[in-house]
Amino acid sequence: MTDSSLPADPRVAVVTGAGSGIGRAVARLMLAEGYRVALAGRREAQLLETAGGHPDALAVPCDVTAPDDVARLFAEVRQRWGRVDVLFNNAGVFGPAGDVGEISIEEWEATLRVNVTGSMLCAAEAVRTMKEQQPRGGRIINNGSISAHSPRPRSVAYTVTKHAMTGLTKSIELDGREFGITCGQIDIGNTRTEIMDTIGVGSGALQADGSRKVEPMFPVEDAARAVLMMANMPATASVGSLVVTAAGMPFVGRG
Repeated sequence: MTDSSLPADPRVAVVTGAGSGIGRAVARLMLAEGYRVALAGRREAQLLETAGGHPDALAVPCDVTAPDDVARLFAEVRQRWGRVDVLFNNAGVFGPAGDVGEISIEEWEATLRVNVTGSMLCAAEAVRTMKEQQPRGGRIINNGSISAHSPRPRSVAYTVTKHAMTGLTKSIELDGREFGITCGQIDIGNTRTEIMDTIGVGSGALQADGSRKVEPMFPVEDAARAVLMMANMPATASVGSLVVTAAGMPFVGRG
C-alpha cells in the first residue's frame, strides 16, 4: 500500500557527517534503496568517496556549526530536488576525555557547538523546508547515543550533549505535529566505527569500576538498516526512540 501523503518522486534525504562511520553507511544504504541523498560533512574528498559517483548523490561540504554553511546546504538541496523528506542529524564528536573538573571550557564549548548547536541548526533548516514544501511534512532522525541513557566514565561533555539531543528530539516532535513533521532518536551502542577505536572498545574500554574490558561490537551496516527502518515508516507513524546495541555490551544491568 502506498501512503498518499508521500511524494511520488524518489524521496530526498540529507545525511550529515556522511564522510565516515554511521553517516557514510546510512548514506550509501539510502542511495541503494532509491533515495536522493545530500551528503554533508567538512571534508569534500570523503563525501565524494561515500557517494561513489552515484547519480542521486549530492556532496555538499558543510560545517554544521556555521549557520551560513547549513543554510547553503539546504538551499542546494531545495534547488536540486525541491524538497527534504528525511534529515539524518548525525554529525558529532566525542569530545574531551575527563571529568567535569578536568576538561577545559574550550573543549566543553567545542563539543556542544558540534553535537547540540550543529544539530539544532540542521533541524531548524529542515523544519522550515518541511513546513513550506508540498506535500508538507517530513521526518527528522537524530543520532543520539547509549550515552543519552548512561554515561561512560570520563565523558561528561559528550554525555551532556547526548542528553540534550533527547530534549531537542522531543521538542521537534511536539512542535512539528501540526505540520506533519515527526522526529525520533536512535541511540546506538558499539557499532564498529572509528569512534570505537578512540574510546578503546576493541582493545579495552574503561569501565565504571576502573577496569578495562574488551566490549562486543556489531557491523555499522546493521546500524544503517535501523536508521533506514525509521526513515521508511509511513507518515502516519513516528518512532520516538530506538535503542540498538551490540549483543552483550555492558549497558543493561550492572555492567
